[in-house]
Amino acid sequence: MIKKFTIIVILFLGAFGFSQKEVYEFREYELKFGKPVKVLHDYFENALIPALKKQGIKNIGAFEEIGDALPKKIYLLITYNDLNSYQKVLDNLKDDSVFLQASAAYSKSSQEIFPVERYVTSLFTAFDGIPKLVKPSEGSMVFELRTYEGYNEDAFQRKVKMFNESELSIFDEVGLHSVFFGEKIAGPQMPCLTYLLAFKDMAERDANWAKFGPNPEWQRISKLPEYANTVSNIYRVFLKPLSYSQL
Repeated sequence: MIKKFTIIVILFLGAFGFSQKEVYEFREYELKFGKPVKVLHDYFENALIPALKKQGIKNIGAFEEIGDALPKKIYLLITYNDLNSYQKVLDNLKDDSVFLQASAAYSKSSQEIFPVERYVTSLFTAFDGIPKLVKPSEGSMVFELRTYEGYNEDAFQRKVKMFNESELSIFDEVGLHSVFFGEKIAGPQMPCLTYLLAFKDMAERDANWAKFGPNPEWQRISKLPEYANTVSNIYRVFLKPLSYSQL
């Protein structure tokens, strides 16, 4: 009887698309002005990404900003099954002799020529409504990274609910192609959420965002009292994939 019940539960969960929410690590590398950056790109392409791939990590995103913003930044998006996987991967890298050898030029680079001023890591749990990263269509060359701050935890959670229950479906309907949505659990600007959208080009991006505001469902939910004052600040960055990005 117990075995039969277990099978029924598993089938029930599977039928309704139950899946564990992923954890995202988003790294933001601030570069020093005028320093050669090749050693960093080599580290990502020939050391870190292959080592992560060996541990089963896939769909690693590597981006730079569109335009000439200073300081120049490079971004990495790494997906893990859960927080335990995140810690396990970090521990395994310390003992990976192939990775350590491949990253020697980066690790042993002198302070005078090292291209990175600092980097910031943020950790996110995926939204209920989009629990796993969605790999963008081939040829996506414009990525829009948005961060929404809430003035307190209640405002933040109400905005997350707004996305999960209504906004995500509107995004799909109007062609705002979601890559990931995450609730930040560690990092700056908390409480906040971050999401990444992918487009073929800026023209597609502008055309599809123009459909969002007039959408009848958005017009309805944006006026609901329960979603009032959910966002205190919005930050937006446009990114393009680097040659070795898997997204």
